[in-house]
Amino acid sequence: MSLVRVLFYFLSFIAIASALYAASSKNLVRSIFVFFVTLFALAGLYVLGLADFVAVTQVVIYVGGILVLILFAFMLSGKETLNVLQKQEEKLFSLKKLPALLLAGLFFVVLINIIFKADADNLQWVKDAVSFKNEITPNAVMIDNIGINLMTRYLLPFEAISILLLMALVGAAHLSRKEGKA
Repeated sequence: MSLVRVLFYFLSFIAIASALYAASSKNLVRSIFVFFVTLFALAGLYVLGLADFVAVTQVVIYVGGILVLILFAFMLSGKETLNVLQKQEEKLFSLKKLPALLLAGLFFVVLINIIFKADADNLQWVKDAVSFKNEITPNAVMIDNIGINLMTRYLLPFEAISILLLMALVGAAHLSRKEGKA
């Protein structure tokens, strides 16, 4: 077994274990700090996958910015709101969650439909990107290379990070909002 494979399994285990702990922990402060570990492990996986730009973006934007924002929102929110959030224990399926579950199911159906019906290999910009040299040379236009690589080679990590950013912003907004009645 090569060193790269061992590092991949190690970083994958850390990312999955820390993400599961962050999602299942009842202590919000520990969840936030364990989420730091998850994002650093993902950045390591991106480096192993030769997506250096995405890895640096992950560290600078998400670890450096978004998680600090979540941490400050958590620390600045009222103690009463946090106590209510920690004591809310609902069933997995309840009437309150029905609209969210229906929207998630509809989104899943649309996503599966797009995956099966899209003919991504025959899109013109994908053919152009495949024929384009994927190696960055000093005389190449760097912006074109970054754009083409982000939309072809690194599209899945780029989109996964954008969804993570959206979830982080929604979570930070939820934790930082002030309500008269918690």
